[in-house]
Amino acid sequence: MSTIDQFIKLNSVSPEEVADKSLLDTKNRDARSRRSVFLKWLRKTHGWIGLWGAAIGLLFGVTGILLNHRTILKIPAAQTQTTNLQIPMPTPAPANAKAMASWLQRELVVDSPASQVRSEPAKPVAWGDKTLQQPAQWSVTFKGTQVNLQAEHWVGNTFVSVKRNDQNVFGTLNNLHKGNGVGIPWVLLADTLAGSIIFLSLTGVVLWTQFNRRRIIGFGIGLTSLTLLIIFVMQAFV
Repeated sequence: MSTIDQFIKLNSVSPEEVADKSLLDTKNRDARSRRSVFLKWLRKTHGWIGLWGAAIGLLFGVTGILLNHRTILKIPAAQTQTTNLQIPMPTPAPANAKAMASWLQRELVVDSPASQVRSEPAKPVAWGDKTLQQPAQWSVTFKGTQVNLQAEHWVGNTFVSVKRNDQNVFGTLNNLHKGNGVGIPWVLLADTLAGSIIFLSLTGVVLWTQFNRRRIIGFGIGLTSLTLLIIFVMQAFV
């Protein structure tokens, strides 16, 4: 007598029930196998993404602490050296603020075009009991991670006033953190870090719920963090 026949005889079950049970066991094994493969892939991906964001995440973490506590703790890390000078206007003088920005870029040997160009028209202003005509004002700003240039010209003057701010290493790192004076490649790189943090957060929750039996504790911690984040964001916009 075969094993299946013995099982049927001892348990008084029909061959159809045995076949259904065998099919169900096969489906359960397949489901567990797919779940195991998925979780292994998720853990590896979680680790590689975390490794990718480790270096740049360290940069943002350190500079974030410096920015958050620079006023309270008076951390003298980021320092700026300011220099003021006056540059004679060329002959013929630029016709408008954009032309002045192009001339200054060549004159000051700046790699990137001006990040901001403003032109305020002439207007009357009160001066005691009189009204005087204020000339038009042109202003140009060149932003960089290490050097910032601000130029100002009152139409009619023969010179341009330029203020140069040179950042030290910590100041440069802070500009990288805030995205001041950076190009598109750095913006895209920072976006990959932001995407990595979102991915790590979501996969971390999934891995916790699948490998840790204390799911209620994990759910409570995640819900508390999300609630605090929403509260802080709402307070920031008030």
